[in-house]
Amino acid sequence: MSLKSQIEQDMRSALKARNATQLSTLRLLMAAMKQHEIDRRLDLAEADVLSIIEKMIKQRRESIRIFLEAERKELADKEQTELDVLVTYMPEQLTDAEVRKAVQDAIAKTNAEGPRDMGKVMGLLKSELSGKADFSSISGIVKESLS
Repeated sequence: MSLKSQIEQDMRSALKARNATQLSTLRLLMAAMKQHEIDRRLDLAEADVLSIIEKMIKQRRESIRIFLEAERKELADKEQTELDVLVTYMPEQLTDAEVRKAVQDAIAKTNAEGPRDMGKVMGLLKSELSGKADFSSISGIVKESLS
């Protein structure tokens, strides 16, 4: 079953179970996927769905940080519950050691020698690690390795 189908099925289940938090989060996700399909005029691939979920997770984490800085715990808690729902659809995240090994492998494959080759390495890693790791941390590791 595709990820999109799984999300649609879970949305129906949340509706039947009257789980308001999960339902509203999945409706937001479905709306974002539908908008992406309309904008691109094509059906979403698994990578596209993962990309949308990743973007929504990143937005929730940023919102939580801002709400906590503003001492708005109730809003941060709401964002956290949405984040918890979204994270369930992501593949298992790689450990720091696995990410570092993938970075070293990518550097070897691309024959990268310095910071100017960072684009080549990141391009290769993006195709290999999409949805499996946070690219802001990967970027830091690549930069550190190439320096």
